[in-house]
This record gives sequence, C-alpha cells and structure tokens, in this order.
Amino acid sequence: MNSGHPILQFGTSRFLQAHVDLFVSEAAEQGQALGGITVVQSTGNPASTLRTQALARADGFDVLVRGLVDGQPQEERRTCRSVREALHAATDWPTVRERVRGPVQVIVSNTGDSGWALAPGDGPDLLAETAAAPASFPAKLLVLLHDRWQARPLAELTLLPCELVSRNGDSLRKLVVDLAVAWQCTPPFVDWLQSQPVWANSLVDRIVSEPLQPVGAVTEPYALWAIEAQPRLQLPCVHPSIVLTDDLERYERLKLFLLNLGHTLLAEQWMNARLAADMTVLQAMQDPVLRDALEQAWQQEVLPVLDALGQGEQARDYLHGLRNRLLNPFLAHRLADIAQNHDQKKARRLLPVVELARLHVPALAQPRLNAALFAG
Repeated sequence: MNSGHPILQFGTSRFLQAHVDLFVSEAAEQGQALGGITVVQSTGNPASTLRTQALARADGFDVLVRGLVDGQPQEERRTCRSVREALHAATDWPTVRERVRGPVQVIVSNTGDSGWALAPGDGPDLLAETAAAPASFPAKLLVLLHDRWQARPLAELTLLPCELVSRNGDSLRKLVVDLAVAWQCTPPFVDWLQSQPVWANSLVDRIVSEPLQPVGAVTEPYALWAIEAQPRLQLPCVHPSIVLTDDLERYERLKLFLLNLGHTLLAEQWMNARLAADMTVLQAMQDPVLRDALEQAWQQEVLPVLDALGQGEQARDYLHGLRNRLLNPFLAHRLADIAQNHDQKKARRLLPVVELARLHVPALAQPRLNAALFAG
C-alpha cells in the first residue's frame, strides 16, 4: 500500500505541471527534492479529471519548453517524473486525509481565480471521520489541518499557495482561521492553526500557454518562484528558479503591475474590439494599435508609480525582458484564456496601481487603467 509522499499538491493545472512539478522533478535528479508529489484534484471539472487519470499512471509527462534565450530559439522536451500519485477529492477523500496524517511536509496549491471561494453547504460536520469531502478548497484544507493537528501536532508543515493573491500565505491563513472560528473549532486547534504550520507567501512567474494531451504543458524558458524567507520554512526542493527573499513585495509588484496588468489590458482591448476568437498575445503584440495602447499604459500610467516607490530601474529591466517573453514566437497564449474571470483580474491587477498612484503620485493621470476598471 502506498504510504504517501512528502509533497501534497492541490490542483492539476498546466501551470503546476510546468512549474512546481517540473522544478521538483529536475531537483530530484540532483538529489535536491524532498521526494515525490501526491496530486489532488479538488474540482469536478471533466478536463481536470482526464488529467488526474493520466497523472495517476505515474509514468511521467512531457513539458515542452519553447522560447528565445539570448535571442536564440530554444526548444526542449523535458520529462517530469515527480508526480507519483493522483487522487480525486470527491472519490478518494479518505486517502487524502490519510496522507496528511502521515508523511506530508509541504502542501502546494494553485486552485484558480475563484478557488478560495467558500461554499455555503460546508460546515463543521465535515470534520467527522466518515464525512464526504467539503466543496470548497478552504474547507478541505481546514479538515486536513484538523486531521494533522490530531495526528501529528508537532510535525513540521509548510503551506505554499501559488495563487496570484498578494501575500497569499497570510491571506490563506486568515481565510482558514476565520473558517475554523465560524465552525466553532476548539481554541487549542485555532491557536495551532495560527502558529504551528508555516504559511508561506510566494509569487510565481511563468507563462504556460498550452496544455499537452492528456497531460503535460508548453511553457517558456523563463521561470521564477519567489518565496518570502521565514523561520521553519520547508521548500519542496532546491532549484535555480526558486528565490528566497526578504522583500517579496518588490517581486509581486513587477509581475502584477507589468506582466499580469499587460495581459489584462490586452484582453480588455480584445474584448472591446471583438477581435478574432483565437487571437494570441503574440498577435496582439504585433498589432500596432493594441501594442501602442499597452506601451502607453506601461510608460505613462504604471512606471511613474514604480518610480515613486523606488523601483523604476528594476521595473524597466523587467519590462525589457517581458517584451521578449510576450513576443515569444513559439507560444500560442490565447487572449480568450487570459480573459477568463476578467473582472476579478482587473480588480486585482489594475486597481492597486490606481490606488498607489493616489497615495504617491496624486497628479498622475491614468485614463487607460480607469477606463478598463470602470468599463460596463
């Protein structure tokens, strides 16, 4: 019987396959990984189920890395072998709970833009040993952490959310603690939740443009996983693309205000102009009208804010590399994919720049950002 692996991953997305899973696989080849990964599918999405079934075979999957490195085309097919087990929360919940009581040292998640939403039907009865899996990810996590507290309260555990939420570890801890209080969990458990597990804040940066079927992904050479240093933090692996930092906010701003904001502004123009359904980021960047509007937003509405925060030079260096990434001729990154959950993304990616401008550059006009935020 499989006794489990030290890394538990919530989510089957192509991003996780080309980022966390590939990092751990590459590190394992150098003896620098904690061990294998158990993947948990937490939704009923049929496409996710097909991926889970493929991952459950545990025979590896391909990640195709395509892009320009120092101006030269690079294409490399890498085989990822870190995923050793794949479970579906709806049907394998007792096994998932067993894994968390056992050898798990790190829990990774990337549950999508609405993945942290609570479900009204989830309640404290789900803590019972024979209960079905909760509907929402925060409730699933609360049940699992309650199991861990009962079984191994002193064992080290790090939670590493990869969702694109500022200070995601702190935010997820508050969400789960507040849920525990709402469920009237015992004070010792609530105290343990706040103090014993390490809730890591992290920022992921990699464009993963396409899935391979039934499992695998197409991605760019660039990759970054910036993680805020703190005591007792456990990493799933040691890898050149993992950076420990005491100033995570600087990394967050660059990615959110330049890459993510840029993607969302392109998607906004694409939607408003009703352009081709299959239009890609590369095609948008090659369109003079779309490109000029984006460049003006970056130069006139975003960089002055980063200048005021003392990050101007760093931002211009990042932007130089970002243009090359968005002009990658090998990635078919569809604007239709970027436009999913568009209003939520605008609030998360554009509004903070406007709010920071009010504080630090109050005379700055931001017509493009405001037009996008208040459209419709």
